[in-house]
Amino acid sequence: MSVPILHESPALSARLVACGQDHLLGFWQELDPEARERLVGELESLNFDLIERLRGLASSTQASAASPTISAPETIGLDEVRAGSERVRAARIRGEEELAAGRVGLVLVAGGQASRLGCDGPKGDFPVGPVSGRTLFDLHARRILGLVQRYGVRMPWYVMTSPANHEETQAIFEANQWYGLRREDIHFFCQTMLPVLDSAGRVLMRDRGSLFLAPNGHGGVLEGLASSGCLADACERGIETLGYFQVDNPLVRPADALFIGLHCMAGAQMSSKVVRKSSPEEKVGVLGHLDGRLGCIEYSDMPNELLERRGVDGELVFSAGNIAVHALSVDFIAEITNGGLELPWHLAHKRIPSLDAAGDACERDGVKFETFVFDALGFAETSVTLEVERREEFAPVKNREGADSPDTARAMMCALHAGWAQAAGLELPKAGEDGVTPLEVDSLLADDLESFRAVHTHAPLVTDEGHLYYDPRGSAPGTDRLGS
Repeated sequence: MSVPILHESPALSARLVACGQDHLLGFWQELDPEARERLVGELESLNFDLIERLRGLASSTQASAASPTISAPETIGLDEVRAGSERVRAARIRGEEELAAGRVGLVLVAGGQASRLGCDGPKGDFPVGPVSGRTLFDLHARRILGLVQRYGVRMPWYVMTSPANHEETQAIFEANQWYGLRREDIHFFCQTMLPVLDSAGRVLMRDRGSLFLAPNGHGGVLEGLASSGCLADACERGIETLGYFQVDNPLVRPADALFIGLHCMAGAQMSSKVVRKSSPEEKVGVLGHLDGRLGCIEYSDMPNELLERRGVDGELVFSAGNIAVHALSVDFIAEITNGGLELPWHLAHKRIPSLDAAGDACERDGVKFETFVFDALGFAETSVTLEVERREEFAPVKNREGADSPDTARAMMCALHAGWAQAAGLELPKAGEDGVTPLEVDSLLADDLESFRAVHTHAPLVTDEGHLYYDPRGSAPGTDRLGS
């Protein structure tokens, strides 16, 4: 097959030939001017040196290294938190000081689509509020707005999107008037896309005029913060700590005073929240040291003996389940991204809808490449691992039905908030046929039991300008909702 010479960029044609990727121009003559321009843009954005490195990884047949020595991390457990140790009390005070001084910002990873949930559009626009019907974006924004109002500060929010939803996400925020936050405090940046390679290391094509590109993983958030100017913005604002979280967890609390305080008191570069594994068989990654280097160990990489190992107290030794909530020092991000961040590559072998040599649609073996943000833990000299209650902070929305679905997340939200109301002596609404008590507390009112008790003055508390979304006397849920 002869390769056309691109008059607009003959050097690009030569580079494609030299790298063995000249098949990407195989259908050039069939493309209209607009499609040609789009394809050239994609080709010019390719990092050929990186592709060669990834090609080598995909084709590597080297024997696996010797099994690493795996050890559990030191964890600040729930028992210490509940007991209110001196360290815990001091950390809460320090965290309150950091938040009140405006030294904390937030980073949200929101590049995913809601296709697995049976909807089009960004996952963040999926409605999860059990009574309010608020979307994930809205719920996260309410929690941030609550912090802004509680501490009287400006809190920047950096949102990583993907090419698939970047423009739509911005439009959603604008249509919702930035969810009550200041427009200038919300910054969007787009995740980098990487080509998917076939078994021979050649870039796959999605169709005759475009490459098959896939997101580079949530590890790309760190480089993205630096390259987009968001990190510089944080520095200019005097932000010292960034709370990292992902869009699919409506119960997430990435910037509570205890977590921020523990992180800052320890002088940590990157810290994590974890939940205790429910059983050895639960398929969740756990934090641990591999040959002394802190990271997340995938379930599939853990020998059965370690999965089932228990301590003298009968608890699992490797129980620190990763929930993708971190605190990162701004200086730490700047240091590790200076000159380009080198995180380990994780390979995913999949069947990819692509084209055959004749240009016909088919499925081919392909390799996707991702980096994971938790691998940056290995660069941290000091790190804090804080155990939190699963039922209070982890209700992921990943599947359409069954476990980790919208239904389970809504049920967990209702159960948590009903527990607050009950502890405050409030009358609860009648449970539905599914056994779920239809109650939802707005984060502007309270973000935990302590803050809920602080604002509660009498029972039954129906609304405080619509903050509590239920009426035990029988009015329609959500009719007094703030902002409705």
